[in-house]
Amino acid sequence: MMQNLIMNSPQYIQTSLAAAITLGLEPGRFKEKVRLTGLNLLLVYDKKCIGRCAYCGLSNQKDVLNNAALKKSSTFIRVKWPVYPLEEVIKRTAQNADLFERICVSMVTNANALRDSVHIVSKLRENLLHPISVLITPTLINSRKQLSQLKNAGADMIGVAVDTATEKLFIKYRGEGVMGPHKWEKYWQVIYWSVEIFGRYNIGIHLICGLGETEKEMVETIYKAHLAGAKTHLFSFYPEAYSLLEDLDPPELLKYRKIQIARYLINEKNLEIDKIKFDEDGCILSFDYEISEIINEGLAFMTSGCPGKNKNISACNRPLANERPSETFRNYPYIPSEEEKEIISSQLTALLQG
Repeated sequence: MMQNLIMNSPQYIQTSLAAAITLGLEPGRFKEKVRLTGLNLLLVYDKKCIGRCAYCGLSNQKDVLNNAALKKSSTFIRVKWPVYPLEEVIKRTAQNADLFERICVSMVTNANALRDSVHIVSKLRENLLHPISVLITPTLINSRKQLSQLKNAGADMIGVAVDTATEKLFIKYRGEGVMGPHKWEKYWQVIYWSVEIFGRYNIGIHLICGLGETEKEMVETIYKAHLAGAKTHLFSFYPEAYSLLEDLDPPELLKYRKIQIARYLINEKNLEIDKIKFDEDGCILSFDYEISEIINEGLAFMTSGCPGKNKNISACNRPLANERPSETFRNYPYIPSEEEKEIISSQLTALLQG
């Protein structure tokens, strides 16, 4: 127990397994031509996140099961997040500076997370030249001043994990439905504050496709965020062990591809929502845009997130966060090859023919 108490942020930080491999802290190798371009850091505490999100491996929802396997689990987005001293991570990042295009510090729902995030961002800025994002927990944010503290510490972009496309689903999976602390209205208030402090489109919201929303509901929320000055960083749901939704299937690939196209057209081409046609069940029928052009570009099907050197490409490319290594990429962590574009085209045959 003493060891756990010592290994708390801000002196310690978790990294994704991919980041640990890239920094030489863990053994392993990447699939084919995959490489990590964003260094993801996650705050760590001896007490679990007090959020009770139904799909998250950090949730304390299943503690009551006293499951031995759960006690051994330290996964988030289905991969290990090993813990290291912050100073060691900074040292290794400085030694391998060219490997990363951006650093992202992610908060958890802990009373000390905002204070510790400001400290960590300050230490990163003092020692490294990389642009820094912070994935914040709006539940812990009560004023614009607190957001300004993160900006003054050295962050240039903010992320907000809204995750669900509708208020009803938010309540069901993050709020009262799971006795969680998060509020839909609070999340959107903090998004608007963030736009004021950091500037339009220096904000990104996370949305997870496949939690029970219709395609129209997802597109409407992407469009709402876009009008507010926030881009969407899109995830495909994939069940996480020991979460309440561990038995829920991922969304159909065609559905996800259509949402990827909608996000890209809205965020990057400024497409108006009335240029997207839906059927009576809220399914996308067509876009008032040449879809073959989008497939040829390939960018719509890459991981969406905070940008790096190329402003059109996410630095936070999160390899294999949405699928197993043996499966087709849902979010490509690189620009798809010509062969992969042909695969994407075949996946979209029904839409192209419609």
